[in-house]
Amino acid sequence: MGTPLEISAPAPNSSPAVAAAAPRRAPDPPATAAPKSAPAFIPTIAAPSLFEEKIENDSLERIRDDIGPNCTRCKLHKGRTKIVFGVGNPKADLVFVGEGPGRDEDAQGEPFVGRAGKLLTQMIEAMGLRRQDVYICNVVKCRPPENRLPEKDEIATCSPYLLRQLGVIRPKVICCLGSCSAQTMLQTTEGISRFRGQWFDFRGSKLIATYHPAYLLRNPAAKGEVWKDLQKVMAVLGLETPKRK
Repeated sequence: MGTPLEISAPAPNSSPAVAAAAPRRAPDPPATAAPKSAPAFIPTIAAPSLFEEKIENDSLERIRDDIGPNCTRCKLHKGRTKIVFGVGNPKADLVFVGEGPGRDEDAQGEPFVGRAGKLLTQMIEAMGLRRQDVYICNVVKCRPPENRLPEKDEIATCSPYLLRQLGVIRPKVICCLGSCSAQTMLQTTEGISRFRGQWFDFRGSKLIATYHPAYLLRNPAAKGEVWKDLQKVMAVLGLETPKRK
């Protein structure tokens, strides 16, 4: 049965602290090999560490206020138009985490609104959900120049706010979109192909990584692999593949 991703949907599969240990692998029958361990590539953040300290009565509003409208904590602020905090259901069961804003996101102040964002919307709808049902955010809140990958110091400065967002939302599933997001969350330098589609435990949530929608725009043949990953998410959330009208 086809999906908005324009792929043939196979049968559904059954299924931070900077200084903290990497999340442990969650059981996912049939078993698949876990990625080789690798040293964390994120530098230690100077105290106080937002990874280690639990902030009482934390909220998305407080996190946004803590970042502020004119953040200058890293060099990304120099070319920024708008801070892109996150959007969606603050009590979502599913959170998508990308790497950083692009040109359209920087202009509008909302994550995933460009071409890759439209494809992400199709992915969400293929699961029987709407954008407003999930939460969407990024590792860094400001656009890297020329859409390059965020650098280590930028990730170290901004990712604590991402982890606070996840701590407030407490989703059942975190879906990392692309290598940067997955490597940041899993504290590894391994390529995403080594662990894509595998389940990990992450602070009470189940975490899975898949390819970034921007990658799918360049490599449409990979949509089938992403659909398999999304079906694993659907199985955990108890979602059924919607029938096409």
